[in-house]
Amino acid sequence: MTIAATKTLSLQQFLQLPETKPAQEFIEGEIAVKPMPKGRHSCLQYEVCNAINQVTKTAKIAYAFPELRCSFGNRSLVSDIAVFRWQQIPFLPDGQVPDRFTIPPDWTIEILFPEQRSNKVIGNILYCLEYGSQLGWFIDPDDLSILVFFRDRPPLLAREDDILPILDGMTLELTVNQVFNWLKIGI
Repeated sequence: MTIAATKTLSLQQFLQLPETKPAQEFIEGEIAVKPMPKGRHSCLQYEVCNAINQVTKTAKIAYAFPELRCSFGNRSLVSDIAVFRWQQIPFLPDGQVPDRFTIPPDWTIEILFPEQRSNKVIGNILYCLEYGSQLGWFIDPDDLSILVFFRDRPPLLAREDDILPILDGMTLELTVNQVFNWLKIGI
């Protein structure tokens, strides 16, 4: 994640700027540019979103959004995957999804890029938890591990056949191996 040198901005001023590709995040007065997704990142992002939405969307339990900007506190973050419980989605009167989310996701998922600093990414997960998120996953494709963060207890390092914790009320069972096996699409 690259930090851009800028004059001091407020969150409201940042939100008035045009969106960019790659996405920019606003973290305590500074603008940070997220790296452009590469193959493994894109594959994991799609597959995790798809697995969650297959078991939650029809039953209106939750929805997993890829690359959704959420602005709250003094940050505007773009989680790789932001999962909201259905009742937390701030639907518009006609039932459409709004463009702006001003609350943290119930579950934030980040997939580490090789050029990212892990502590910055983990810091964003911890910030989400501080502001109300229930769960956070930090997926490390190089280490083949997923660091799971909870709001109410210490983190858990999950590997191999460990079953991954998910939001209460969801009927999804995934192991770490299942998640990383989604990268093997050429077999």
